[in-house]
Amino acid sequence: MIRGLLLLWFAWQIASPQAAEHMQAGIEADKQRQFTVAIKEFKQVTEIEPSFADGFISLGQAYMENGDYGPAIAPLTHALELKADSLPAHQLLGYALLSQGYAKEAIPHLQRSPDKTALGIAEIQTGQLAEAVVNLQAAQTAHPNDPDLLYYLGRASGLLAKQAVDTLLAAYPDSARAHQAMAENYFVLRRMPDAEKEYTEALRLRPGLPEAHLALGEVYAGAFQWPKAEEEFRIQAKLQPGNAEAAYRLGEALLEQGKVQEARAELLRADRLLPEMPETLYSLGKAASLEGDAVAAEKAWTKLLSIEKQSPLAAQAHFGLAGLYRKQGKTAEAKHEMQEFQSLQTTPTQPPPSEKQESQH
Repeated sequence: MIRGLLLLWFAWQIASPQAAEHMQAGIEADKQRQFTVAIKEFKQVTEIEPSFADGFISLGQAYMENGDYGPAIAPLTHALELKADSLPAHQLLGYALLSQGYAKEAIPHLQRSPDKTALGIAEIQTGQLAEAVVNLQAAQTAHPNDPDLLYYLGRASGLLAKQAVDTLLAAYPDSARAHQAMAENYFVLRRMPDAEKEYTEALRLRPGLPEAHLALGEVYAGAFQWPKAEEEFRIQAKLQPGNAEAAYRLGEALLEQGKVQEARAELLRADRLLPEMPETLYSLGKAASLEGDAVAAEKAWTKLLSIEKQSPLAAQAHFGLAGLYRKQGKTAEAKHEMQEFQSLQTTPTQPPPSEKQESQH
């Protein structure tokens, strides 16, 4: 859980030459990662100089570097009794306590540390989810690609969201938002009939609830009920004419029903509202191709490929371009695009697009 420890070397002064000798030997052993030797040497320091806080801190750190977090707690606690404002002692003791499951006890010490990751982890374990999200987001700014940090930030955010939804369901079980929240849960579980039922009830209670229309349309789209999907997406687009996703979804539903001209108009509107969205560009290219507008189709698919190069949408864009070039007699270009398409197939068993699909391009 805690991978990195502080490498702490102190500007120390010890009255006893014997204690200083053991301190130096411990530091050298630690540098050589001979932690058992370092522990032995630092123990000697604490016995010879029992009022020397840095000796106890070094002993605690050596225990932790050796993977012995439990034994580190006592010397670090004693170090703070000797030197209450020691930041290294607070930070190391916070790590040691957290690693042993004492999250509540760790928090006061970790709050003094500039490293907010461990503090966020401790706050997750004590149910302080809002605080955890804030601290983990701060840590992410400093370490944006740390997988452990991303995991804990996602966990804290998910738990905080669940807590809010649980409160909503408990306090207002018959509200439109409660039904909407239930519908979203069912959607994630792929329980589409239940999701449809809950979204419908939410809209009965609040007919103008715009997010519910968009979401209900996605339920219908997932079940290939395109006329119903079109109806919900059209309501959403009317309620929120500036919503690019609503325009895109409506265009997609129209395209699936063969209403190519109307679909293209909605997809162009979606592209104006939110330019360069890959999904819109792919559908725009498809609609243009179906209308025989090869120039517009090529432009849309080429633009998509300038944004995405490895995705399934990129593969379909290559396939579309291959069909386009083949119709134009550009054999070399068509061959190149088909090779690009084939190289992006994720598995050997993935079936190629049907001849019917190919003829549409």
